[in-house]
Amino acid sequence: MTVFKKMRIYIKDLKNHIGKEIKIAGWVDTVRHQGKMAFFDFRDTTGKIQGVVFGKPEVLEKTKEMRDEFVVEVKGIVNERPEKARTDVQNGDIELEIVGIEILNKAETPVFDIKDDTRKINEETRLKYRYLDLRTDRMQKNIRNRYKVIKFIRDFMDKENFVEVETPMLTKSTPEGARDYLVPARLYPGKFFALPQSPQQYKQLLIASGIEKYFQIARCMRDEDLRGDRQPEFTQLDIEMAFVSEEDVLQLNEKLLIDIIKKLYPEKRIQQVPFPRITYKEAMEKYGNDRPDIRENKEDSNLLVFCWVVDFPFFEKTAKSDDPQAKGEWTFTHNPFSLSKPEDIEKLKNKQDIGSITASQYDIVLNGSEIGGGSIRAHDPEILRSILNILGHSEEKIEENFGHMLKALGSGTPPHGGIAWGMDRLLTMLEGEESVREVIAFPKTREARDPMMNAPAEVEKKQLDELGIEIKKNK
Repeated sequence: MTVFKKMRIYIKDLKNHIGKEIKIAGWVDTVRHQGKMAFFDFRDTTGKIQGVVFGKPEVLEKTKEMRDEFVVEVKGIVNERPEKARTDVQNGDIELEIVGIEILNKAETPVFDIKDDTRKINEETRLKYRYLDLRTDRMQKNIRNRYKVIKFIRDFMDKENFVEVETPMLTKSTPEGARDYLVPARLYPGKFFALPQSPQQYKQLLIASGIEKYFQIARCMRDEDLRGDRQPEFTQLDIEMAFVSEEDVLQLNEKLLIDIIKKLYPEKRIQQVPFPRITYKEAMEKYGNDRPDIRENKEDSNLLVFCWVVDFPFFEKTAKSDDPQAKGEWTFTHNPFSLSKPEDIEKLKNKQDIGSITASQYDIVLNGSEIGGGSIRAHDPEILRSILNILGHSEEKIEENFGHMLKALGSGTPPHGGIAWGMDRLLTMLEGEESVREVIAFPKTREARDPMMNAPAEVEKKQLDELGIEIKKNK
């Protein structure tokens, strides 16, 4: 196989090479044979260009076997199109006069048309052949825009003097809410790591470590029952700040969200700035939920309405009082590491009038969907111990599960607070999609499976034996 030695030119840059012979490389997007001529659309990561073969019988003969999705290297002359043949699409005023072509890899006929909107294709099929689905214009746009948003966040946080710190993926299972994914520890039979539901404890430990402004684009895993549009693994923007009030956290995040929309989604309009603030009590009484949709016009796809929901109750009963199995214990509404409003701190310390304690917790809501939440944290170890007591943890369990946190907080940890955004959910809304699976490169199905990799899957008995694990079949 002959590979042309000229340096490859990206398709987006062809307009700078009119009249010159160049080389491109990419995929055959479409093929149209017309006797002594053949027309092609080629694409690479930067765009598309039309190419034509004429007056070159040897090149025309080689193209006869080519079909959509063949990977090729093309040598040609960049010509201006006649005025009447120009279009408004990218490179609509130029075309490539093909003088040589090499097939780098052939392609089987795709199982679905990637030039069409694949949302109408069965999801199982789309995810089984995700590498084809990702070639579509819409999915390319979504994945590239995801990168742009994440890069914008990183640049913004850098200017605000934050430090991005990676936290461990193998950690300890602690009772914080959802079910953990467990990882058996081969060197310690009978013991397990847990994959992180969030970096909650680590980010507070970083504050204790003197990292005053932390953030991370964090991967999180939760083994939850199948519910709606959730994924077993997802991405958070995780933020924690020392020496801050609730107001400081809200203002920073509001500024970041506004800047993202202005710079990356200028076609969209934010209904109200600054964002409205609604108490939990008001939201429940007026809207019947804690994620109110307050859009003026819900038919306007480019209208974005953010609002903060604040002043959440700290605790709620775990079961209704008329339930014969209920013991009347309390559970947290957000997470156990939060702090109450200043006026309720004494109630928290003394474990009094628990149902009336208001947490310094806040959610950010976009068009009726919660896209993030956070709180000011309990930085006093004795207050955290009181919270865990209220939640029903024995002193023994507190030391076993949270002893490291209590010691860290008692080592000289400043007041701090933070927030976490659900990046997948936010990007879904910004891209105008209906499912988070449209903005994730390799998502799982609604049933938490990966059809492409055929996961989860059984493993060999040898691997189980090494881990000291025996599988018991359900009857």
